[in-house]
Amino acid sequence: MTAPRTGGPSVLVVGGGTAGHIEPALAVGEAVTALDPTARVTAVGTPRGLETELVPRRGVPLELVDPVPLPRTIGGDLVRLPARLVRAVRGAREVLRRTEADVVVGFGGYACVPVYLAAAAPISRPGSRGRRRIPIVVHEANSRAGIANKLGARFAVATLAAVSGSGLDARVVGNPVSRSVATLDRAALRAEAREFFGLDPAAPTLLVVGGSQGARSLNTAMAGVAEEFSRAGVAVLHAVGPKNVADAPRVPGGGAPYVTVPYVDRMDLAYAAADLILCRSGAITVAEVSAVGLPAVFVPLPHGNGEQALNARDLVSGGAALLVEDGALTPDYLRTEVLPLLLDRGRLSSMSTAAVSGGSRDAAEVVARIALDAAGKAPR
Repeated sequence: MTAPRTGGPSVLVVGGGTAGHIEPALAVGEAVTALDPTARVTAVGTPRGLETELVPRRGVPLELVDPVPLPRTIGGDLVRLPARLVRAVRGAREVLRRTEADVVVGFGGYACVPVYLAAAAPISRPGSRGRRRIPIVVHEANSRAGIANKLGARFAVATLAAVSGSGLDARVVGNPVSRSVATLDRAALRAEAREFFGLDPAAPTLLVVGGSQGARSLNTAMAGVAEEFSRAGVAVLHAVGPKNVADAPRVPGGGAPYVTVPYVDRMDLAYAAADLILCRSGAITVAEVSAVGLPAVFVPLPHGNGEQALNARDLVSGGAALLVEDGALTPDYLRTEVLPLLLDRGRLSSMSTAAVSGGSRDAAEVVARIALDAAGKAPR
């Protein structure tokens, strides 16, 4: 249950399933409370997504609705869709009433469909007369809009996107990132960050992150050059994934540290410690890398609709990043392309400048202010 009404606006941030939907929602929620400390922010997701883990860690109230995947083919799921949708929308309407929502800010994912539909229909409010619709603000983080946000955009008072060409008629504002990332001064924090991870304070440093579970192709390729990087004086901080710790590279002493961890909880420190990152190109990763000005080598996921390659497109074309296909990420590529880059401080500096120019540190505040405006309670 959410807290009783205290007079401030009630803002629902909706998005679930993956971190790509959850993290920008939480970043906007954080920005809402920074702009208006009286605001009450509630996250809405489904029981099946990462939100059940990520949201409680941030101390944000979480409401759950039934997921409504929209079938792409004719079959049993399509036949059952109407009944599922009615049930889910009914549950979403109860969430809107219980939280006394003044505005819904949706970021895509299964949770958004019933909430968008519930908010778009007139709804009664406790202690008020009549019925009214709840304003909807849609934000699309990816380079190609999903079905849920295409639906939400039909009812939205404001439609926003991280990049142009998403398929929505949207204002481009960038991708919201957390305040700790948006305000990060990598240079000022570098010494502390390298000490935190046990890295050499002076060695050029590569950060390798394959997502919360790691990435087999990144791990395998790095294992083939771990000793070479160390002998060349390049330190590595490698998040291998919780299930891959036993297979993590082992590097003998004598060279620069090769530090392996299951997972990085302090991404702000990891970004500050690094001179270059080797990573996937999910929308949030791309947004954070550009916000902090960290040069990158992106390795898009090899499946899907090519979305991750599109996410990285602007940074690559702007000179802030390299892109290599998953199948082409080999020890030889790391040896001939990535290692020389790490040893070229001038080129890294140029890439960092390009990354900052292509990023957006204030996207969370921009979206938050639009949401508060939609609620009719934005601070002036």
